[in-house]
Amino acid sequence: MDHHQESNSLSSSPFLSTFKIKKHVFVGISLLISFLIFSVIVVDLVGIKPHLCFGFLSSSSTKERRDDDVCDYSHGKWVRSRQRDVDETSYGEECRFLDPGFRCLNNGRKDSGFRQWRWQPHGCDLPRFNASDFLERSRNGRIVFVGDSIGRNQWESLLCMLSQAVSNKSEIYEVNGNPISKHKGFLSMRFPEHNVTVEYHRTPFLVVVARPPENSPEDVKMTVRVDEFNWQSKRWVGSDVLVFNTGHWWNEDKTFNIGCYFQEGGKLNKTLGVMEGFGKSLKTWKSWVLEKLDSESSYVFFRSFSPVHYRNGTWNLGGLCDADTEPETDMKKVEPDPIQNNYVSEVIQEMRYEHSKVKFLNITYLTEFRSDAHPSRYREPGTPEDAPQDCSHWCLPGVPDTWNEILYAQLLAMNYTTK
Repeated sequence: MDHHQESNSLSSSPFLSTFKIKKHVFVGISLLISFLIFSVIVVDLVGIKPHLCFGFLSSSSTKERRDDDVCDYSHGKWVRSRQRDVDETSYGEECRFLDPGFRCLNNGRKDSGFRQWRWQPHGCDLPRFNASDFLERSRNGRIVFVGDSIGRNQWESLLCMLSQAVSNKSEIYEVNGNPISKHKGFLSMRFPEHNVTVEYHRTPFLVVVARPPENSPEDVKMTVRVDEFNWQSKRWVGSDVLVFNTGHWWNEDKTFNIGCYFQEGGKLNKTLGVMEGFGKSLKTWKSWVLEKLDSESSYVFFRSFSPVHYRNGTWNLGGLCDADTEPETDMKKVEPDPIQNNYVSEVIQEMRYEHSKVKFLNITYLTEFRSDAHPSRYREPGTPEDAPQDCSHWCLPGVPDTWNEILYAQLLAMNYTTK
């Protein structure tokens, strides 16, 4: 048998054919494994960590520090608290900083079960809120909330939580003598014993909203200037803790349908969509933070979108939320993560190397389950009976207390202090 015949004989051998097939499979698997390893390395290097849970962003998606002692508080479950624990740790509706519209029991709600739940993160515990410690860490400092009325909801919650550590609560005062209830704009409450102010600045869009350019069409009543940060922002410089939020006004009802369009570079742009405008405004916020705030001393948070729970209609078309008395347990009824959170998360990712103390306060997933905790039809006295239910704000005490517990926990993880 010559060389060619031997070669042909071996080629036709069943054993060799099987060997060749296995060899190809082995090579293919090896290439696939190599590609996956390479992809993981590249993805990590560029800072992309697409952690999702039931379609919701995890706090780790912003590529925050993931040491063993840092917990992702954004995912977990609601567990029932003992009544004794609620009584010992929570303030009551008698807290004088609460807006009348958030005092749901006082407004006629009969069940108080919505107050008897606590958030249990997966794999770790949420530190117990310590008002005395928070005030001491904030001595001679400023804690500032900037955003819409949901931000005010959280601000009032923190005021009441911190006041639990003050023996004479009447000493806490508004620095300009302004009444708290129904006041729109700027409010600053001082805790004199620690010389701490806790402030609220109402700026639903974060950027400037003003008259449109000259010679604009008649249907344009005002514009959102996506490239101009809010004029009040000079007051926020030098703050120790800032909690921003926006999102609830970024929809067509609050913009196009009332003659409000977008403006950029001094020019009206009627073709700019709401979410595109939202993205541009966040870039403006980012630039302001990086330019105006001290990266060593300012702790900056952007709170994620607070879910609304209008069922069987929108807020102005008969939407309701007064049927639920416990947290939702049916995952099929849980809405997906709103697109606003993706925009915020991406901007914070871009900032992490320039300002390490900018964090994503991700409360959307935990809040999505709490359709039971809105004021609903138990609105403030004097509200007409046929008025829409309130399924966007929160009863207090209530869910925003948990947001502030997470805020406190994240500050602890960063060794926050104003000293």
